[in-house]
Amino acid sequence: MAKEILEMTVETATMELPDTKTLKLKWPDGHNPDFKTGQFITLYWPDTPSYKRAYSLSSCALDRGFYEVTIKRDGKMGTRMVDWAKAGDKIFVIPPVGKFLPVLEPNKHLVCIAGGSGVTPFRAFAREATRRKLDTKITVLYSVRQPKDIIFNAEFRELEKENPHFKFLVTCTRATPEDNWTGRTGRITPEWIKEIAKDLPNSVFYACGPNALVEFAEELVVHGLGLPKEQMKTEKWG
Repeated sequence: MAKEILEMTVETATMELPDTKTLKLKWPDGHNPDFKTGQFITLYWPDTPSYKRAYSLSSCALDRGFYEVTIKRDGKMGTRMVDWAKAGDKIFVIPPVGKFLPVLEPNKHLVCIAGGSGVTPFRAFAREATRRKLDTKITVLYSVRQPKDIIFNAEFRELEKENPHFKFLVTCTRATPEDNWTGRTGRITPEWIKEIAKDLPNSVFYACGPNALVEFAEELVVHGLGLPKEQMKTEKWG
């Protein structure tokens, strides 16, 4: 049976970075959907119903009354969302679907590899695990060009303080002396992953972001670490 498409109101539109915006979409009265952290919704504007775009939820299933999506200025839809979407706007939402789901089990280590706005579903992973006070280890390995490109930096740092099982690790591939970056530089490597994931058989790898980043991550995990594809979940964004 087809899921009901709903018109929702943009409750808030928050600029995370100059090219990245989070939309908080208010559920209609009486709406109480059953969905899972890690899924995505599909959006379209009332005036262009044939042009649709899917976005991972940056909120988790414990967040009730709204959905959040965090969007970079990219393509027609991303540009319109970042440059024009504002509180009070109406937008149509196709309900959550998808299988990019966190395995929130006590003996598991979720190693989440992200680039750009591909970090957004991992905010949801960390939110749920932290609020439920789970023992599941979650490590986000986030590759950005420069420190100014880090999305949700403050929130991830707060989640690290609240959750002893969560780590947010960033590497900058094009940091300049002016950035005063003292953290890791360069690309994500198999050696770095091995430092993080001590128990590879009980690690579940996730990769989200542009096709090139996800394919690079698959190469790292399957060929660089010699792990079966079944230990990896991916979400590619065109």
